[in-house]
Amino acid sequence: MRAETVEERAVDYTDESLAPPTTWKGKLKMVGPGFVTAATGVGTGDLIAALVAGAGFGMTLIWAIVVGAIFKYFFTEGMGRWHLATGRTILEGFHSLGKWATGYFGVYAILWGLSYGAAAMSTSAIMMVTMFPIMPLWAWAIIHGLAGMALVLTGKYKLFERIMTVMIGIMFITVVGSAVILLPNIGDILSGFVPRTGDGSLLLVMGLLGGVGGTITMASYGYWIRENKWQGSKWIPMMKLDSAIGYVITGIFTVSLLVIGAEFLYGSGIEINGEEGLVTLSSMFSNEFGEVARWMFLIGAWSAAFSSLLGVWNGVPYLFADFVRMLRGKAEKTVKPISEKDPAYRAYLLWLTFPPMLLLFFDKPVFLVILYGALGALFMPFLAITLLWLLNSNRVESAYKNGWLANIVLICCVLMFGYLSIVELINMF
Repeated sequence: MRAETVEERAVDYTDESLAPPTTWKGKLKMVGPGFVTAATGVGTGDLIAALVAGAGFGMTLIWAIVVGAIFKYFFTEGMGRWHLATGRTILEGFHSLGKWATGYFGVYAILWGLSYGAAAMSTSAIMMVTMFPIMPLWAWAIIHGLAGMALVLTGKYKLFERIMTVMIGIMFITVVGSAVILLPNIGDILSGFVPRTGDGSLLLVMGLLGGVGGTITMASYGYWIRENKWQGSKWIPMMKLDSAIGYVITGIFTVSLLVIGAEFLYGSGIEINGEEGLVTLSSMFSNEFGEVARWMFLIGAWSAAFSSLLGVWNGVPYLFADFVRMLRGKAEKTVKPISEKDPAYRAYLLWLTFPPMLLLFFDKPVFLVILYGALGALFMPFLAITLLWLLNSNRVESAYKNGWLANIVLICCVLMFGYLSIVELINMF
């Protein structure tokens, strides 16, 4: 498929596009989609990985979390730059590379939604049933799924963004506060910024750098900035600041989790296995610092889990609706953006909410697990390769193509996530 140049497809930016702020105060007031994207990507899996790293290797691997946040920033910034510089969604970008890219994304999105929906509802419920054991876990899980669906169906993006921002604030205050009450040694923390693995495995280090799976949520960023009426290349500086602030905040949050693991569990022999391990850790907090500390940690963990659910429930249906639009061949025939009122958007929202509820009661079919895992392992290298391809092509004006730093980072991501994919697939089969 021949790539269209920028001149061959004029972008229609309507009058509803706002003028970007020019002052620091104005820019900080506009920060929002970056918070949403970063918080959506930080689920209980990231909590557990950071705690395991701290419990097993102390402060040694702080640098890996920092580098991982930088990697994710370049992914998000690249997708935001593509959207603002071309007026196209990332799905339109995939489609311009060939039907294979669109097809891969569609199959993965369907399988991912079924598996993630069950996991997101369950992890949110585990924290809630620990704090309020008045209902069984499956009931809390269903309530969380329905609550997420109800919020999205209101169609009020600004309400969703405000709720996400509040939850990010809760996550930050409770988890960073939990790390602070442990009174960590500042020198030990600073030493963790020096790259080294210590006794840690290469696989654990690379997992902290980004992990495998869940990354589909970053592709929602372009739709969220459009909901804020950021349109045109004039918004690129604001977009860069927005995504950078989001990943700085979540980087501090994840480092705080590693500090908790290092200060509270390092050398104790106690292991954190799965979401139930977070509940065990909260009980240890209670024994050491009292019930208030336990509640702080549980509320922070619940906020991380439920904000991820809300972000996926709102963001990934945009991607699926855009995928359906590609299949129908309507991408070039309309400038009307995908909205939460689109039938395909609502269909995928229902797919995320109701079929996964059945998985709360039954084990997942083996074939589904294998296929989902295989496609998921390949998603990050797929995303890195497509961004390299798109942002170095004539689809983007030369002023907005990748610089040398972005290309180096994305090439490193291809190599790193490619290795992780191979390991994942070998372990699977």
